[in-house]
Amino acid sequence: MTSEPRDLDAEIEASLEGVQNLQDLSATEEEAQRSKARRKDGSQTQTGTIVGITGRDVFVELGPRVQGVANLSEFDETPEIGQSFEFTMRGREDDLWVLSRRDAMALAAWNDLQVGSAVKARVTGQNTGGLELKIGPGSAFMPASHVALGRVEDLSSMLGQTLLCQVIEVDAKRKRVVVSRRAVLEAERAEARAGAADSLSLGGIVRGKVVRIEPFGAFVEIGPGLEGMVHVSNVSRKRVEKLEDVLQVGQEVEAMVLKVEDGGKRIGLGMKQLEPDPWDEVSHLFHEDQTVEGKVTRIADFGAFVEIGPGIDGLLHISQIQAERVRRVQDVLKVGEEVTVRIKEIDPAARRISLTRLAEGGATIGSEDAADAGAVREAISRSSNQSPLGTNLGDLFKKALGDKQK
Repeated sequence: MTSEPRDLDAEIEASLEGVQNLQDLSATEEEAQRSKARRKDGSQTQTGTIVGITGRDVFVELGPRVQGVANLSEFDETPEIGQSFEFTMRGREDDLWVLSRRDAMALAAWNDLQVGSAVKARVTGQNTGGLELKIGPGSAFMPASHVALGRVEDLSSMLGQTLLCQVIEVDAKRKRVVVSRRAVLEAERAEARAGAADSLSLGGIVRGKVVRIEPFGAFVEIGPGLEGMVHVSNVSRKRVEKLEDVLQVGQEVEAMVLKVEDGGKRIGLGMKQLEPDPWDEVSHLFHEDQTVEGKVTRIADFGAFVEIGPGIDGLLHISQIQAERVRRVQDVLKVGEEVTVRIKEIDPAARRISLTRLAEGGATIGSEDAADAGAVREAISRSSNQSPLGTNLGDLFKKALGDKQK
C-alpha cells in the first residue's frame, strides 16, 4: 500500500506543475553574489550597518562601495548609527539597493517553521490542486484534500479567508511549505469527541440523529463529532430483518450507552434496552404443555429457533422436530416458515424455552398418528366416567378409531 506522505507529495507535485516557486524572493544572480549571509536552507539575507538617517530614509552600508536604503517603517523603533541588521534586497533604485528589514524578519520566522506547527494563513489564490496561501509575506500551499474534513466543491469560496492550519511539510531546499486545515479540524473533532465521551456513562440515556445505516447497524450522532453505533441486534426486541424498515436517516432516536472505547472512537448504543423486556412477562403469557404458533427465525446444526412472541424465541431441538429421525434441520424446516409447537419447558431466569413438534404420544403434531392418539385419550376419558372398570381396553381403541372414521 502506498504511504500517505508519498501520495501527498505526488498530489503536490501535480498541482504545482508550472507554478512559480512559492517562496521566490526574486533575487537576481547579482544579488545572490553580493549576499554575505546565507541561511542553512539557501534563502539569502544581507547584513548591513546603519550609516545615516535622512527623513524617512535609513541608509545602510552593505559592503565595500555597496549601499542600500530602507524606509523607517521597516523598523520597530528608530535605529541608531552603527547598528547592524539583516535585510533582504528588493531591487535597485539608481545606485542604491532597496532594502527590507521586515521581509528579513519574516524570512527568519519562515525558517523556524516545523512540521506540526500551527500557523495562520490567508488564502490568496487557487489552482487545480488546491489553495495558495500567505503566511506573513511567505507563501504556502494547501492540497484540496486538506482544505476540510469533507470535499469542498468550490475552492474559490475560501478566497480571502484567514485559516488556522497545521504545517505538514517544510522543504527548505525547495522553499516550499505545505499546510493542512483538515489536520486542525480533525484535532478539534478528536478533542470534542474525547470531552463528550468523558461525560458519557454506561447505562446512560442519550438522544441523537441517525446519520448512516449499514446492514450491521445504524450510526447515530449524539454530539459534535461524536457517533455511536446501534447494532442490528440492539435496535428492537422484535426481530428486525432490514434496518431500513424501522429506522431512517435523519430520524431522532433515544438509546442507552452500552460501551465507550478508544476515547470515544467506539461507542456502542442500544435502543431495545429502553423497551419493556418481554421475558419479564413470559410466565404470564405461556405455560408448559401449551401448543402455540411460531415462526422459524434461525436454523442451526442442533435445531431451529422459533419466535413464539415478540422478542421471545424458543429452541426446537433436532430430536423434537418430527417422529422420524432428522439428519439435517434445513431439510425439514425453512427460515420464515410457520410451525405449530408445544412448550416443553420454560426457564425465565435463563431466558430459555424448550419446544417440541411432538405430541405426548410421540407423534408429530398435526399428523394422523397424533390425531388417533388424541381420539383414544378422549375415548378413555369419556369411558372412565360412563363404563364399569372392567371395560375391555381393546373395545375402547376400536370405539375411538370408529368415532374418528365417522
